[in-house]
Amino acid sequence: MRLLPILCVLAGLLAWVPDVSAGGLAVAQIAPGNYVHYGSHDERTPENLGDNANIGFVVGERCVAVIDTGGSLVLGQALRAAIREVTPLPVCYVILTHVHPDHFFGAAAFRDDHPQFVGHANLPAAFAARGKFYVGALKRDLGRMADGSEVVAPTLLVQDTLDLDLGNRTLSLRAWPAGHTDNDLTVYDRATGTLWVSDLLFVEHTPVVDGSIIGFLKVMDALGAIPAQQVVAGHGRSSLPWPQALDAQRRYLTLIVEQTRQALRDKKTIQEAVETVGATEAGKWVSFDLFHRRNVTRAYAELEWED
Repeated sequence: MRLLPILCVLAGLLAWVPDVSAGGLAVAQIAPGNYVHYGSHDERTPENLGDNANIGFVVGERCVAVIDTGGSLVLGQALRAAIREVTPLPVCYVILTHVHPDHFFGAAAFRDDHPQFVGHANLPAAFAARGKFYVGALKRDLGRMADGSEVVAPTLLVQDTLDLDLGNRTLSLRAWPAGHTDNDLTVYDRATGTLWVSDLLFVEHTPVVDGSIIGFLKVMDALGAIPAQQVVAGHGRSSLPWPQALDAQRRYLTLIVEQTRQALRDKKTIQEAVETVGATEAGKWVSFDLFHRRNVTRAYAELEWED
């Protein structure tokens, strides 16, 4: 195992090691002080413990910020162990980027660190509306391996923007209007130009619309104007430079909008639209059958009320 000495992290040196393994969890340093664990595209099972999303952490001179905690308590514990392989510094912030359970169920692993749990201003309402269902579904899927996984409410809310000081490293958080969800946060590390976009970017995995498809496209336009040097998607990873990494997702969402509008002009029912809109995308995205029809259904419900 090769570990980046903590003094190198604190000094912000450009040399870095590609991987650290701890507790069965591999993390890659994509920029000085920025560590990512890349989740799989598989569906949640007792074997993968809900390891289906990209999660990670950023190390400053004073403390550490965690960015999403994975889909179960066990996964959150493995992430915490990976942090301890890199640095003894305390965890001062746990940033929950949005309401979807593959990103937050490991949060309880960090309770003993007494961090601020940070979320979008709309996140508490989303947790209140969905939390009980999400816990039940996790227990159904993971059985006893779900024990201890719980919804941890944010203690620090982001209305618009918020800067977090980790000690000679500032993270700029931004709360976005409805797009992927109505409670998405992004995190931008100014020191390295690393942008953590979470599920505002899907790579290979079918994008998920749980807020507004028109809003999602607008948010992507604004994201593309950020001068990022590295980007961490919510799912998958892209070798394309920023903002070209957004192109495939933009093409998919735009196609759904255009074909749904045509279906509405042709007076097709929602059932007919679901069967035809975006059908040519099958085979281009992982988990297409699971999420695409939901996206079309949501797009139809949104666009049928356009002027």
